[in-house]
Amino acid sequence: MNKLPIVSGTELVKALCKLGYYVRDQKGSHIHLRHSTKRPLTIPNHKEIARGTLRAILKDTGITIDELLKFL
Repeated sequence: MNKLPIVSGTELVKALCKLGYYVRDQKGSHIHLRHSTKRPLTIPNHKEIARGTLRAILKDTGITIDELLKFL
């Protein structure tokens, strides 16, 4: 298991779009993503996403750190 990478909100959104998510809308600095079968996500559009926030997003999507690294 690798360490959590330091990613921006934009990079994370691009990676999640490769997994079938799409951008629903954006309010301020938060991007709302939807998926046809998985629960909706809210991604902060910051230069660096906090590690705890990134870990929670990965848990909600059901992917591992290694899988995320493949899509980044």
